[in-house]
Amino acid sequence: MEVIFIKDLKNQGKKGQIKNVKDGYAENFLIKQGYAVKKTKESLAKLECEQRNKAAQDAESKKQATALKSELDKVVLEFKVKTGEGDKVFGSISVKQIKDELQKKNFKIDKSQIDITNSISSLGFHNVDIKLYPGITATIKVHVVK
Repeated sequence: MEVIFIKDLKNQGKKGQIKNVKDGYAENFLIKQGYAVKKTKESLAKLECEQRNKAAQDAESKKQATALKSELDKVVLEFKVKTGEGDKVFGSISVKQIKDELQKKNFKIDKSQIDITNSISSLGFHNVDIKLYPGITATIKVHVVK
């Protein structure tokens, strides 16, 4: 029996995948537990419609991410910090601080999107990557001054 997976099932199938499985397994587990539906003309049409909607949504998200990237690439955040002898910075700039500063400038960025590879614990300019969409990463400048 051919089924269309409507949920991901580890080691069996991913959402949207069409697979041929044994009748008993399909009826008694996959369909009963809500992991799959029987392949029919109606279910195929519904799957194709969902895939078209998802593709349109992905294209719109990618377009928005590209527009946001062009805006974020121009951003310079300035942080004033306390320093000790030899201009040693006390502590470092955190992801939360960067997120808060971006929110003040009306950018809605989640903490998980901000990627700091090296800790920002010295004076000067530092580059911080912000992952907006798979394959689209903006780079903002963080300026640390005393």
